[in-house]
Amino acid sequence: MSTSKKIKKKHINLEEKKITLVKSRVADQNAIFRVNVSSTHSSLPLNSIIYGDALQVLQSFPDHFIDFIVTSPPYADKRTNSYGGIHPDKYVQWFLPISSELKRVLKPSGSFIFNIKEGVSDGERQTYVLELILEMKKQGWLWTEEYIWHKRNSYPGKWPNRFRDAWEHCYQFNKEKKFSMYQENVMVPMGDWAKTRLKKLSSTDRRRDESKVGSGFGKNISNWVGRKLAYPDNVLHLATESSNKNHSAAFPTSLPEWFIKLFTKPEDIVLDPFLGSGSTAVAAKRTGRRYIGIEILKEFCQIAEQRVKDEPSNGEDLFK
Repeated sequence: MSTSKKIKKKHINLEEKKITLVKSRVADQNAIFRVNVSSTHSSLPLNSIIYGDALQVLQSFPDHFIDFIVTSPPYADKRTNSYGGIHPDKYVQWFLPISSELKRVLKPSGSFIFNIKEGVSDGERQTYVLELILEMKKQGWLWTEEYIWHKRNSYPGKWPNRFRDAWEHCYQFNKEKKFSMYQENVMVPMGDWAKTRLKKLSSTDRRRDESKVGSGFGKNISNWVGRKLAYPDNVLHLATESSNKNHSAAFPTSLPEWFIKLFTKPEDIVLDPFLGSGSTAVAAKRTGRRYIGIEILKEFCQIAEQRVKDEPSNGEDLFK
């Protein structure tokens, strides 16, 4: 049998209330799974890309099954040629059934990272993202944190009443106040400031200095003497993915990869319900996590499959 026949990755096709699941794996034989939408979910495979509508596919998933969700859904009035475009006035109504299913399938200890950026219409910022956050809170989601993705190589431009967009939101939602988080996985070098700031410490630096504004935060600078790593802030300085020209709005693989490291451990299950060209699946494979991706466009399923295939495995064989 040729190598090309041994390695087979196919997308999952949603037809006639059945999902044909083909697991991404390297094996001597093909692994094909068929799951009825109304089944008991016992044979739902991992490390797979599902070709279908996110809401319909999610409805076939079991409760509390996913460790972490990270995605960037179609923005309002964007990607009209490929995704049809969703009007800002209809966006909340469109997304709430999906966020309800995401909440159901996410484990109580899991997190949901939601990358989105509102656009400009008739000279003012759209409000559908703010409206969506409020409605998701009514669903029972906790809006835990907001991260900023600073695009280090954003495109130049000029507008009469604003400057170019160089950042996007990455909202964090949770089901519970206590959730899995592995901060040590994303620590960064202390930086040059430590060489001078920690060289000579005053008496104030050697005790906990409580916040003067009542925030509850405090600091004892002497605790950082001799350390080489520090915890990062909530602004991620990442370049857009110039190498991925097949998808008009692909976020860089480094973005989901950073969040995957922060909120999961090896072999956890990562879900991206709007997979696009596959950055989340690639990041999951790169970090030794299992993944499920859902994508409504067949051509992007094929691109994602090829990207995952080209990504070397990390650690144990998760495709067993």
